Amino acid sequence: MPQSVSPSAGRRFFIVGFLVLLMFIPLFFAAQVIQDRKFYSQQTLQAVGEEWGGAQSLSGPQLVIPVEETVTQLSTRPRIDPVSGVVMTDPETGKDLVERFEETITQRAAPVYLYPEGFDAQIKTSTQIRSRGIFRVPVYQAQAVLAFDFAALAAEGQIAQNERLLWDEAELRLSVSSNRALRGAARLTVDGTERALEPRTDRQGLRAPVGDPRQAGAFGLELGFNGAQSLHVAPVGRNSHVTLVSDWPHPSFDGAFLPDRSEITADGFSAEWTIPHLARALPQVSRSDMDQTARATHFGLRYIEPNDFYQKAFRAARYGVLFIALTFLTILLIERGTGRTAHAVQYILVGLAQTVFVLLMVSYAEHLGFAMAYGMSAGATVALLTLFGVIGLKLGRRALVLGIALVVVYAVLYLILQSADYALLAGSTLAFLALAVTMIATRNEDWHGPAREKGPGFLARALRSVPPTAQGQPPQR
Repeated sequence: MPQSVSPSAGRRFFIVGFLVLLMFIPLFFAAQVIQDRKFYSQQTLQAVGEEWGGAQSLSGPQLVIPVEETVTQLSTRPRIDPVSGVVMTDPETGKDLVERFEETITQRAAPVYLYPEGFDAQIKTSTQIRSRGIFRVPVYQAQAVLAFDFAALAAEGQIAQNERLLWDEAELRLSVSSNRALRGAARLTVDGTERALEPRTDRQGLRAPVGDPRQAGAFGLELGFNGAQSLHVAPVGRNSHVTLVSDWPHPSFDGAFLPDRSEITADGFSAEWTIPHLARALPQVSRSDMDQTARATHFGLRYIEPNDFYQKAFRAARYGVLFIALTFLTILLIERGTGRTAHAVQYILVGLAQTVFVLLMVSYAEHLGFAMAYGMSAGATVALLTLFGVIGLKLGRRALVLGIALVVVYAVLYLILQSADYALLAGSTLAFLALAVTMIATRNEDWHGPAREKGPGFLARALRSVPPTAQGQPPQR
């Protein structure tokens, strides 16, 4: 019976490499499961956030001064018989006769919109954690104190000779993301005198009649509201100064401007912005509502959980091929000299166990937190593969080397997942070290395998095994 010839080291290396590439398939589906869970989590966060108040953006205040104009226009009216005083009719058609005349009328024109000269906003927020099912949603309660003033006389430069400003009908307007997020009593004062606030009817926000603003000095507005996900403020003043203080320790500043100064601690943060007039394309006085332009220059922060476990698990799936390759390589190296090589199916089982590790980590993290979930999942995976090395791969004591290698691999993976900034550095360094160790350990390896014995070729050996009668020789009597 011919003896089975084990594949050479080179062939085994290429087979294992192909199996590593094959592991992309289960890792891809594992990553899809993680993305689906993350999408479901984001939907829950958005739903709870919207119920609490949603993302908030303050735009304003702005002073709106109505304008009326006097115009002369051509009009028509029925022609009256000066004798009888009745409407004259056309004798042929019977229709009423009309005549054209000029009349002077007074009508409303586009109002003048003014933004503050000085705008100072002090906003303080306190965060809470709301739960829905297994998901935790950060929300906040905010208290805003705004101080501002207007150069009301600048409105006179915006009107024509036939127009006049209705100073007594001037009103203050403030735009917010959602009126239903407002909480507590909103309080507006003009030179210390409180004015009544009403909801706007044209959009989300507040309005208040303030009377003739030419004699007004300091305006103040106190406003309480709920919010979630983000908080932004538009720099509407010629000189805008905004201070934001919160107990949230993980702010993500964004928008058109980053803070001039910020201090972030484990107990919260404080940030300060100073925006001059020339830094944004927003006119202080105009005949058009520039609210959308003001919103385009808003700034603030997003309330996020940094590097959440869904991101970590997704990155673990992306790095999974690297760590599966390192595990396969470890098995390939330590099985030398045992007289027994691992089957392709056994390599696939090892790869699937490391793929399931990612799903275990996500499912446990949703209930226990990332650190504990990672420890339990990694510990179970290392124990399973080490035991498989003993009883399945028949590595004996060499299975301890596999276990130590797996401990190192999952420890490095934990460091990679904990720090997004150093993930590439750690991963590339580990891959380089693994390659270097492999090159050193296999420096004397005969990748071609033992040389074949010289002798007759395949055709000669085949003919030798054929009976003489089959080779055309006459049968012996």
